[in-house]
Amino acid sequence: MVKKWFVLRVQSNKEDKVKGDLEKRIRIQGIEDLMPRILVPSERVSEIKGGKKKVADRKIYPGYVMAEIEVDEKGQIPESVWYMIRDVPGAGDLIGGESKPIAMENSEVEKLLKEVERGEEKPKAKIEFHDGDRVRVKEGPFENFEGVVEEVLPTSGCLKLVLTIFGRPTPVELEYWQVEAL
Repeated sequence: MVKKWFVLRVQSNKEDKVKGDLEKRIRIQGIEDLMPRILVPSERVSEIKGGKKKVADRKIYPGYVMAEIEVDEKGQIPESVWYMIRDVPGAGDLIGGESKPIAMENSEVEKLLKEVERGEEKPKAKIEFHDGDRVRVKEGPFENFEGVVEEVLPTSGCLKLVLTIFGRPTPVELEYWQVEAL
């Protein structure tokens, strides 16, 4: 038998609950071999709220859960699995239609699994600034100076800015949470 990945539509903000309910039902029915993996692709994001740095999980595909399901020779999902999935509160249909769900392409699955692995590695800064944005420095030695974002450095969570100091354009690198948009 072959295992294929399918996309399940779920209610927004119910992805983790649906995943947990599915895993519990799979254990109870003893069909771990028919549905070995269920994923809610997410990434770690660090952001500043209320002056405190917080790390949170952000869903890459809100409203969707990915499941690896064993299919028969025709590529059909076993009826017992199909009905179990549809019976989970908050779960909708598998993408592709009610009568015949369509499996994900292998290239899509590889990309998805890489995104999930990357998302678990290191939190990524949630930077909402872009090159050319006008900003004001909120804290630090350049507090209240205004400038322009020259470059966004998402891996380090920093911004390269050009501030006007003593009447001259001066390049400065600050963390994204130290500035605000104008």
